Amino acid sequence: MVNQVWDVVIAGGGPAGLAAAIAARRKGLEVAVFEGVSSDTGIDKCCGEGLMPDALVALRELGIVLPPSAGTPIAGIRFLDGDTVAEARFPQRYGTGVRRTTLHALLVERAREAGVSLHWGRPVRGLAPGGVRVGDEVVRCGWIVAADGLQSALRRAAGLESVGKYARRFGSRRHFQIEPWSDLVEVYWAHGAQANVTPVGDDEVCVAIVCGDPLLRYQDLLPLFPALVARLDGAVATSHARGAMTASRRFARVTGANLALIGDASGSVDAATGLGLSLAFQQAVVLGDALLEGNLSFYQSAHRRIAKMPRLMEMMMLAMDRSDGFRRRAIRALEAEPAQFSRLLAIHAGALPPASFALRLPLALGWKFLKA
Repeated sequence: MVNQVWDVVIAGGGPAGLAAAIAARRKGLEVAVFEGVSSDTGIDKCCGEGLMPDALVALRELGIVLPPSAGTPIAGIRFLDGDTVAEARFPQRYGTGVRRTTLHALLVERAREAGVSLHWGRPVRGLAPGGVRVGDEVVRCGWIVAADGLQSALRRAAGLESVGKYARRFGSRRHFQIEPWSDLVEVYWAHGAQANVTPVGDDEVCVAIVCGDPLLRYQDLLPLFPALVARLDGAVATSHARGAMTASRRFARVTGANLALIGDASGSVDAATGLGLSLAFQQAVVLGDALLEGNLSFYQSAHRRIAKMPRLMEMMMLAMDRSDGFRRRAIRALEAEPAQFSRLLAIHAGALPPASFALRLPLALGWKFLKA
């Protein structure tokens, strides 16, 4: 390692880092990934475990196709708030529910097949002249990609950290052995909390709960959703509850000199959107092109464009969280206009361009909202 000079060094071996590594390697660049976790056997993390259709499109652009055995097709989304139920289905494409460990193991396999040099149990400690510091060693490289998460140390070291407050909530998830009762992701709403149910296998669902109170444990939150508790009656938990912070953060810049941020390190949307992994995979595709061209300004502008619509969706979801009255009226409006809800979902999942949101959709839903 002392004499090796890599084209690209990536700090972080999670899905974002591995996707960036695969993208760069497919462009012919020599890539090394350094990760602090010592095992490559599927790093687990609190996650809703649903991949939207645009996430699967981005993965295919990276040469990755999930085998049918890896997950379960997802046809759309359903909102449930008391007796009000609104649902929409993806046009043409499907999403996939997949265990985080399964997804990570698949990405590791694909990265290894592509010729990425993987270094487990060796975290990047900081920046160094000509490269990065890994333990007591300086690893030399041309480009650095920081995929080291929400609290990115390399982001701070590069001077890209923004000062100020940001929206934070807390998520937890657990798996249950039960045959999925729907091919939709279900979102159950309660005051200050949402529970997302994603089918991840023929006999397993992931139940992820997001709320604003970090002191509430999973077993305290689940009873807030009696209809969901009834669905899970008799189901055996197949995993321990796992929690993490979810945040809405954005940064003025995601590039600096020879360094680029990706995934949560580059900013994040609230977990309620279900788009964290989708954003990371789309970012990886354009980052590979930018690294090949040696032009990170291209990545900077594309990164902003990729996040634009998810930010709008995040605003709507968080507004529904903050106000029970607004949420009930919004879900009743969506229930009354299923075609418009499907259109909104198609934009959310990348199946329709954001321009489709311009006029007809807000007018139709706005009228129903006023009458709800």
